[in-house]
Amino acid sequence: MTSQFLPRALRTHRTWANWLLLLAVTALAGLALPGNPATAATPHKVIELRPYTAQYKTTTRGMELDLTRKLKTGADGSYILTNGGKIMVVGFHEVSVFKVEGTRIMPKSYVYQGSGLINRRREVHFTPGTDTIRSLYKDQWYDLPKTDKTLDRMSQHEQLRLLLLNDPTPGKNISIQVADGKRVKDYLVVFVAEETMETPLGPVQTLHFKRLHDDPDRKTDMWLAPAWDYLMVKSIHNEGDNPVEIMLISASIDGVPVQAK
Repeated sequence: MTSQFLPRALRTHRTWANWLLLLAVTALAGLALPGNPATAATPHKVIELRPYTAQYKTTTRGMELDLTRKLKTGADGSYILTNGGKIMVVGFHEVSVFKVEGTRIMPKSYVYQGSGLINRRREVHFTPGTDTIRSLYKDQWYDLPKTDKTLDRMSQHEQLRLLLLNDPTPGKNISIQVADGKRVKDYLVVFVAEETMETPLGPVQTLHFKRLHDDPDRKTDMWLAPAWDYLMVKSIHNEGDNPVEIMLISASIDGVPVQAK
């Protein structure tokens, strides 16, 4: 999100709901960024992703939105990651489907569908055996360049978790390519520190990462919990004077609720 999407006047609850949804889906989908799978250390058996359900609360300027993110396995061995929320008359639902080879995410498709005031649709399709990605943006299809590192807006989060599960030592700089809209975007994330984070579930040890932006008015920080399979427990995204905070309020992994020790 950039400042060009800011409403000129935010006077109604409906406008606020629309704006909050846009911020929430952008922040949650674009925060956790993976490194190069080829450099991940996998000396022993690969630790696999486990199904989970996570509930998040997003807040900005007094408005709140609950989000639900779920990871499950499909019949063909694929993973299906869903994310969505609704406030008043607007909502969204997004789905990412991917496979895993070792510590590498192999994306297959991504679909975003807004409802109500943000009735928009985005799609990204990774066709095996081709060097292009098909991307739907504002009712127009685009052919984007594909590399072995290119992911979609949601599968990037699982790539980071998968890498950390198998090599818990954070690298200095983490880079990734994400197919989004009309282009493939390059991101850079740096490890900040190990920190204890206070959450609604209690205090938990986290790894603090910071995403670097070209725009100095944009700042993104995120905290992942090693004890909870590196689920994101908190993120803060700032654009000028408009911070958006996302906090984990409950989660279960393989059907077992997570708890602070």
